[in-house]
Amino acid sequence: MLIVGLVFVLTAPQAPRNVEGGDLTVCSIAPMTGWSRNGRCETASDDSGTHVVCAQVTRAFLEFSKTRGNDLIAPRGTFPGLKEGDRWCLCALRYREALEGGVAPPVVLDATHAKAVDYVPLEKLREHALHAPK
Repeated sequence: MLIVGLVFVLTAPQAPRNVEGGDLTVCSIAPMTGWSRNGRCETASDDSGTHVVCAQVTRAFLEFSKTRGNDLIAPRGTFPGLKEGDRWCLCALRYREALEGGVAPPVVLDATHAKAVDYVPLEKLREHALHAPK
């Protein structure tokens, strides 16, 4: 019986963690974001873009993303299009590109998945942390 309990504990799925080590919180439900469209910046094996950075998008970032071939402004299908101030789960590599280009939007640390630090150093995320509540 003890072995069965131990196996369960070792194999039970863990709740997603944020970059600060806490529980991953909701990034946005209006507009609904996340790879799985559940409001959280969780990733999955089929998420080739690794949508794990929760950011409050700026006009400069939206224009930058558009120049990279990813127009997040224009509505398409069920996607409403984003406007300045919306929160969105961004691809980790696009965020890093924006950081290098000087147009990185503010990050919501408690809603940014721990996997983000595989692409962007934690100190850089902290430097761009959103401090005011939306």
